[in-house]
Amino acid sequence: MRQLQVGSRKLPALFLAIFLAAGRLMAGQPDWLLNASSFTAQCRVSADGREVKLENGLIRRVIRLAPNATTVSFENLMTGEQLLRAVRPEAGVELDGTHCEIGGLKGQPVQNFLKSAWIDQLVANPGAFQFAGFKTGQTMARFPWQKRREWMAQDLPWPPPGVGLTLDFSSPTSPGRAKGAVTVEVHYELYDGIPLLSKWLVVRNNSPTTVHLNTFLAEELAVTEAESVVGSSPRWELPKLLVETDYAFGGAMGTLDTLPSVHWMRDPTYTSQVSYDLQTPCLLQCRPPIGPDQDIAPGENFESFRAFELVQDSTDRERKSLEKRRMYRTIAPWVTENPVFMHVRSANSAAVRRAVDQCAAVGFEMMILTFGSGFDFENRDPAYQAGIKELADYARSKGVVLGGYSLCSSRGAGTATDNVVGSPVFGVAPCLGAAWGHDYLEQLKNMMANTGLAVLEHDGSYPGDTCAATNHPYHHGQADSQWVQWRAITGLYEWCRANSIYLNVPDWYYLSGSSKCGMGYREVNWSLPREYQEIIERQNIFDGTWDKTPGMGWMFVPLTEYQGGGAAATIEPLKDHLAHYEQRLENLFGAGVMACYRGPRLYDTDETKAVVQRWVAFYKQHREVLNADILHLRRADGRDLDYLLHVNPTGKEKGLLMVYNPLATEVRKTLRIPLYYTGLTTTARVREPEGVVNKFTLDREFNIELPVRVTAHGVTWLIIE
Repeated sequence: MRQLQVGSRKLPALFLAIFLAAGRLMAGQPDWLLNASSFTAQCRVSADGREVKLENGLIRRVIRLAPNATTVSFENLMTGEQLLRAVRPEAGVELDGTHCEIGGLKGQPVQNFLKSAWIDQLVANPGAFQFAGFKTGQTMARFPWQKRREWMAQDLPWPPPGVGLTLDFSSPTSPGRAKGAVTVEVHYELYDGIPLLSKWLVVRNNSPTTVHLNTFLAEELAVTEAESVVGSSPRWELPKLLVETDYAFGGAMGTLDTLPSVHWMRDPTYTSQVSYDLQTPCLLQCRPPIGPDQDIAPGENFESFRAFELVQDSTDRERKSLEKRRMYRTIAPWVTENPVFMHVRSANSAAVRRAVDQCAAVGFEMMILTFGSGFDFENRDPAYQAGIKELADYARSKGVVLGGYSLCSSRGAGTATDNVVGSPVFGVAPCLGAAWGHDYLEQLKNMMANTGLAVLEHDGSYPGDTCAATNHPYHHGQADSQWVQWRAITGLYEWCRANSIYLNVPDWYYLSGSSKCGMGYREVNWSLPREYQEIIERQNIFDGTWDKTPGMGWMFVPLTEYQGGGAAATIEPLKDHLAHYEQRLENLFGAGVMACYRGPRLYDTDETKAVVQRWVAFYKQHREVLNADILHLRRADGRDLDYLLHVNPTGKEKGLLMVYNPLATEVRKTLRIPLYYTGLTTTARVREPEGVVNKFTLDREFNIELPVRVTAHGVTWLIIE
């Protein structure tokens, strides 16, 4: 671990971040990651009426309203830093081929910084949309969500509490269009207890003729650069501002390749920057890469995607990860629904009923008719659907929710004319703007409504393909195809959440209703020898939970042979490989991570059943802390103990430490465990699996020295109270 110097002591980066955060606590400034109750969002208008401020004690965004409206300050109140170095238009639209600025002020003499004294000297652009008024209110739900509280460690609010602000802008007079013929609403929400705000646009056509929206710019910020490099840099440091949007897709299990709408740009107008070739990425733009290319009829409106801006107070990887995970719990709380589920390999009625009975017997809460099971989500036969309804009803009577798998992309449509024209991500794919694509999405809804299936595992979800076809009824060409298909798929997912249907989607659709994506693994690894899989699984979980909470990522346990590997890779017969099976249960339930247990059964003997029951019971007993945050303490490498710490400062169980021993010999060791994020400050009670409790005093860096003993190829856990 990288070492940093503090005074005469050397500390790992995580401990330094804790040390600095603790300093704020001692100065009377609460850490919002530990206790956010005092950080209430407010919207305030200045006494002279010329400014409106959104602030919650963690961040403050100030918008000057005259002579036109634009953001003039964006402060990180946690560090005292100013994020904004220059003014920009508040948004932008391209209407009928003409780019129009929304608000904005001009005349800043230099782009490196913005002095308060300069703001009164700035002037409006007469060709821009002009500020016409504002409204304030509360946050609003993006779409309805029917919670499954029994799957949640805590009952999170929806919508997240906070305040809303809407700025109204009116179009200037232009050839062929009267003043105010088009209006733009710029919406903001600031949330309680987190340095996070969201922003989006609504374009309204008040004219008697159709207006064509070529594209839009939902956000543009001239941000203070994170570093100054004279020459070129292979990897620029970005500002401490994490920006994501719900216009996210890409067929990936992480965010790096799934955010086509977030652009960190060089700013050619910033001619006084240090970079000799003006290459510093210090201009943020949130816009679609193509389109949306939409007509807005008279009296109609268009709503953009939403941008979410999380201001971060540290460069430490763990703290930044904790902040991101808190963001997702806040704006997508359905990701905390984390049921225990099985993938049953056969959709035969008798096989499904046997698997349901086993799920109920060991405490599993969900079962999915998996890929290759014979289940057909697209079957419109009433008799077939009636049979599926009988199975769903039977599962429900046993306390198990039943769902099914459907392949969306990486396949052809019913007819070749309904396929994407161009270069789809997966080689071949149906266009969701074609007749077949539209009917397919409607069929998924009909099947779920008619049968009571309450889980959709939607593989190959729309990955961002554009389609050049001009004969598809729901889009007219390439420029609008990405937007149309994204709206189609997110419309389905929003419908699912409104109807209490759980979503597994192997793409980054969390902000549109999905609860789970793949944790991040390679499927062929499950054909490796069993002893390799145990270590790799823990590595995958360790790596995947930097971007995800435990409940946001699924893993995979092929109970029967999967993609080869033979007897050395196979768990079945379960009783013959019970030690390995239990290791997988220890890995997964110990991390709070659910896996696709794919096979015909969960147990084959009473002894196997007891092992599964024990670990399901462990998960449910400690569900609250296991679904809270993970601290990444030591990654598995097969050479020594590996361990991670669950932390939950607001719970009764403040922490749960999982320690794994991959070695063939017992290990006794003293581990230095950081307890800052448990919320404990002076002493900690540590409870061993057998119930023995020991008391430890935290040092000035909030650590304890914890002796552990782990048997060969064993595991232990300790509860921190």
